[in-house]
Amino acid sequence: MRILSFIIICLSMTCFGQQSEEFKRFKNLYPNANSVTINKETKITIKLNDENINVTQEFIEEDLYLDEGASRNSKRSLHFSSFFELENVEASSLIFSDGKYKEIEVKEFTEKDELDQSFYDDSKSLNFIFPNLQKGAKSRLKYSENVKNPRFLSPFYFADFSPIVSNKVTIITDKNVNLKFKKFNTDNLDIKFTTQEKRNNIIYTWELKNIDKFKYESNTPTYKKIFPHIVPIITSYKTKNNTIALANKVDDLYKWYYSLVKNINKDAPDEALVAVVNEITANTSNDFEKVKAIYYWAQKNIKYIAFEYALGGFVPRQANDVFKKKYGDCKDNSSILYQMLDIAGIQGDLTWIGTRKIPYSYAEVPTPIVDNHMILSYTDKQDNTYFLDATGRFIPIEYPTPFIQGKEALISKGETGFVIKKVPVVPAKKNAVIDTTFINLNGENLVGTSKIEISGYRKLDCFNILEYATTKQKTKTFYIKQFQKGNNKFIVDDYTETNKFDYDKNLIIDYTFNINGYAKKLGDEIYINLNLNKELAPYKMNEDRENEIEYEYKNHFSYTTTFNIPEGYSVDYIPENISISNTLVSSDISYKKNVKTITYSHTATLNFINLNLDEQKELNTIIKKINKAYKEVIVLKKI
Repeated sequence: MRILSFIIICLSMTCFGQQSEEFKRFKNLYPNANSVTINKETKITIKLNDENINVTQEFIEEDLYLDEGASRNSKRSLHFSSFFELENVEASSLIFSDGKYKEIEVKEFTEKDELDQSFYDDSKSLNFIFPNLQKGAKSRLKYSENVKNPRFLSPFYFADFSPIVSNKVTIITDKNVNLKFKKFNTDNLDIKFTTQEKRNNIIYTWELKNIDKFKYESNTPTYKKIFPHIVPIITSYKTKNNTIALANKVDDLYKWYYSLVKNINKDAPDEALVAVVNEITANTSNDFEKVKAIYYWAQKNIKYIAFEYALGGFVPRQANDVFKKKYGDCKDNSSILYQMLDIAGIQGDLTWIGTRKIPYSYAEVPTPIVDNHMILSYTDKQDNTYFLDATGRFIPIEYPTPFIQGKEALISKGETGFVIKKVPVVPAKKNAVIDTTFINLNGENLVGTSKIEISGYRKLDCFNILEYATTKQKTKTFYIKQFQKGNNKFIVDDYTETNKFDYDKNLIIDYTFNINGYAKKLGDEIYINLNLNKELAPYKMNEDRENEIEYEYKNHFSYTTTFNIPEGYSVDYIPENISISNTLVSSDISYKKNVKTITYSHTATLNFINLNLDEQKELNTIIKKINKAYKEVIVLKKI
């Protein structure tokens, strides 16, 4: 055994000895990293030709692979579109052998269309493979982009999920072009920044050395909220006669946006579309009911497809075209909603908005990278605004789509301007699961009946899956997983559905179930845990977590279980009640002994979408107490 261990050690030392000195240095510096970016350079050149701004971006990246999983990094893609023209792509692998690196160039590049949910979603990708990547190998990538619209300057990032040894960004701009730089998450970094004037140019340079990798963790918000980065913005530029505002404030962005939508739906509406509006609003009694009828019709009848080209990614199609084709992207859905409301004599407002993947406000970043979605807003006479996103399915009118909760909405008011409103976050109790259950023991087996009422985004999640559960067995399988009680022996025997796929009413499922062997009989005692649904347990975070955590929406749960005490038994032990509450979560577990039954109640309100590290610790403290309560059992004793 000692000889074998010695051989393994010698082989390991031999393999390590065959690696480059560069590999050895970085392997010692970053022993837990799979790879390291040795050099990353970005050069942005901004030229002013007469009244036109030309922007080119050049990128160089060299990576070194530190473990046997290097080949996982072989496949690469570069994304481009009509706004970002890709040029001069060079890629190669460098394999260390016989004391030197041998370069193998990438020869084959393949273009592919990419579907995206952004405005400018004529995106394509250039796909290629780095050959022969292995432990100790390097890859080099060099390419450039022509940025066709100066509003689309890209952020540059100073960190990644692997270490970066050297990161340098240079912007060379004409003196007559004015820029500002918005910094995000850079406060604790030693970034060296310099400014230099040279002839008719200003040169800005940022350099950062030796930044360790950022930890990848599940449910982390967008990397834009975590990685340190800077957003460059061209605010204005000077021509011979004028100073032209480009992206200094939200007004500049809105003027450009409005110029792209001001001419939509100028033609008379299609007679068939008018007939549809008249038909679906015929029995409504007020404007709100009309808006709701139109909104639900659009969700049901206009299929969401995201694919556009160039400025078509920003300009909605005419409502008549959308109506004829019965499909469109987010802008097209907004266009037909706008037209249908207009036919009904109601004002709707085209609205730009960023999903929660984008962390910027309009004031911070008044450029097109601040948003990636379009909806329609309707504001009633009491100044209540409803955010209508017909790209979704089964969305009640009172609910925004979940991914825009808490985000700013840029609402068009025509030529007169705009307003910015924040989309509300839906309260926890509007995303509720209310469960009422009656259970009996049959030997050690638990049998019961339940009625569960599901509302809000919880209902929406169910509908999105049930829509594709095309058989009774598939539906039953989904309900077994969704409603699981006790343990994995839980089986739904039968069920009935009420309000399935109804937009406004709560989904109600009545079902019978059994759990084999759930209770334990020991001598003349029976032990049973009435905590059949441990809803808070999955919310416990790892103690060493480093990043904020994000959830889709707030939640509320309420479980009431009535347990029939078996004949010939009395209650020997019943757990104590527990009640915990703070700003993040409130939860109660209670037991009430009646003559022949025990009534168990468990409620939980999770009043958060995002949790920072301090809040995670606070929540963990509460969940530890609840998890302890979840383990409590009642004890029945034979009389």
